[in-house]
Amino acid sequence: MAQNCSLRTETNTGPAVAAGQPAALLGIKAVAELLDCSVRHVHRLRDAGKMPQPVRLGSLVEWRRAEIEQWVASGCPNCRRSGR
Repeated sequence: MAQNCSLRTETNTGPAVAAGQPAALLGIKAVAELLDCSVRHVHRLRDAGKMPQPVRLGSLVEWRRAEIEQWVASGCPNCRRSGR
């Protein structure tokens, strides 16, 4: 089944982000907005190993924006490294 991958072009300008600068780390809601899909779909992609793994900072789970953009640019290949 082919995945439909696209990026939204708006930048994330939350309070911790300088004006005009995209965030280096993105929360799940920001990733969902960037991919133009639901938060639940991001959970499914992550759980299935179909997207880059998030960075865990305690209980906080975020993704590196550059990794997400590179993943989309390369056609959204599966990212699971081990067979399961």
